[in-house]
Amino acid sequence: MPSSVLPLPATVDREVGARIRALRQAKGLSLETVATAANLSIGFVSQIERGLSSPSLKALASLADALGLPIAGLFEARAPSEEAGTIVVHADQRSVLQLWRSGIVKQLLTPDGPDAALNVFLIILAPGASTGTEPYSHLGEEAGLVLEGAITLTVDARSWTLKTGDSFRFESSRPHRFANAGQGEARVVWVNART
Repeated sequence: MPSSVLPLPATVDREVGARIRALRQAKGLSLETVATAANLSIGFVSQIERGLSSPSLKALASLADALGLPIAGLFEARAPSEEAGTIVVHADQRSVLQLWRSGIVKQLLTPDGPDAALNVFLIILAPGASTGTEPYSHLGEEAGLVLEGAITLTVDARSWTLKTGDSFRFESSRPHRFANAGQGEARVVWVNART
C-alpha cells in the first residue's frame, strides 16, 4: 500500500497541474481549446495548470475528456517493476490522485496508461467527502463495489445509499455524483471503462 503520509495540498495541486499542462502540450492543444472543450474558463484551467487552484473530480473528468484521456491518464505515472511489466501493479506502486479539498483519494489499481480502456480504482472517502453538489458526466461506463462504509450515489435525479457489499453500474454520460454517507471512512472499488 502507498504510504499513509500524503503530500501537502499545495504540492498535490502543483503536481496535478503540471501533469495536465504536460499532457495538453504533448497533444499540441492550446489552453483555450482545452478550456472550451472542458466547458471551463481559460483562467480556471490556467490556475489549475499552475497549481493555484485545486480541481474537483468534476473538473478533472471534464479536462480528461477534453484531452481525449481516461481520468487515469491524469495520474502521476509510475514505472512498473521490471517483472510486472504492464500487467501487474504491486500495492506499493499504485499511482495516487489526492483530491484533498473534496476528501477523496483515488488509487489506480491497474497499470498506468493513457490509452487504457479499463481502469480500476480504490476510492477512499473521508467522513464528509463528496464530489460536490453539482453532478458531472464524462465518456464511458462505470461500476463499483462498496468494500467498507457507506456512500450515497446519485445518478440523474435518483439517489441510493450503498453499504458494504452493495454494487452498482451505470453509463458515465448520465449526470452523477457520490458522497460518503457514514461517520467513518468509506472504501469503494470503482471501475471506469471508456466506450
